[in-house]
Amino acid sequence: MLRTHGTVVSSTGSAYEVLTDGGERLVCKVKGNFRLRGIRSTNPVAVGDGVSIIEGEGATAFISEIDARRNYIVRRASNLSKQSHVLAANVDMLLLVITLSKPTTTTTFIDRVLASAEAYRVPATLVLNKADLLTPDERAAADALRSIYEAMDYGWLETSATEGTGLDALADAVKGKVALLAGHSGVGKSTLLNALIPDAQARTQAISEVHGTGMHTTTSSRLYALPAGGGLIDVPGVKGFGSFDMKPEEISHYFRDIFSLSADCRFANCTHTHEPACAVVAALESGQLAPSRYASYLSMLEDQDESKYREAF
Repeated sequence: MLRTHGTVVSSTGSAYEVLTDGGERLVCKVKGNFRLRGIRSTNPVAVGDGVSIIEGEGATAFISEIDARRNYIVRRASNLSKQSHVLAANVDMLLLVITLSKPTTTTTFIDRVLASAEAYRVPATLVLNKADLLTPDERAAADALRSIYEAMDYGWLETSATEGTGLDALADAVKGKVALLAGHSGVGKSTLLNALIPDAQARTQAISEVHGTGMHTTTSSRLYALPAGGGLIDVPGVKGFGSFDMKPEEISHYFRDIFSLSADCRFANCTHTHEPACAVVAALESGQLAPSRYASYLSMLEDQDESKYREAF
């Protein structure tokens, strides 16, 4: 048997394409004992993983080991609250693509994804796509969002995948890096990917006129090489983003603004919900803390009651 090493560049959930260190592409399956090692995940192997491979005499190669991960992005698995789903591993940054309408990206969704990125040490940048379609009211709302997140040192980019605006800045941001493209279906992730990597030929599809939401066009996760080095990982659009394996007392640590404010709370174990002399609640009441951020924090505290959360892809 031949043993080799490579990086997972595509995953359908049942099969994986691995780019070997020697430049060969192999279609692999996972050895059955992976699922017996206490990995609480629907996908023990993710795009971006470094893996060891065993090639037998047959046509199928098997992934036998996963390298230690530098980081990863994980969410609660759909309808399986006790399991996680790893979106990607070993990434240099997260690009969270958002739109203000058709489809609407809520601040709760944004904050959940950013908190997960914070928990797993992945730098994040917000990409407001379809910026050319903003109404005057939406422009004002976008500026307000930008001020909230830039104040916490999150990156902010504005693009129009169809008009081509903002693409140079986006290309500069990801140059030489492996970036995960995340966001709802319909926000234009695949169109942005095709603009940056014309050879990718990722499928795109129009927004549903009935529901104003996106329809899934990306059905598997894949890493595409960028012309200037690095790569983009495209994953199926996310509807909900449940937090996974976060203790209630840790959640505030993943909200940069709340964590900073909490230094002035009277109690070190303050939950920022009912305690006296809570600096976070005081900041909320004075307008220093955005209400949307506090609402997102409370919604993640509620995730600990697993019967309440059943959002899916």
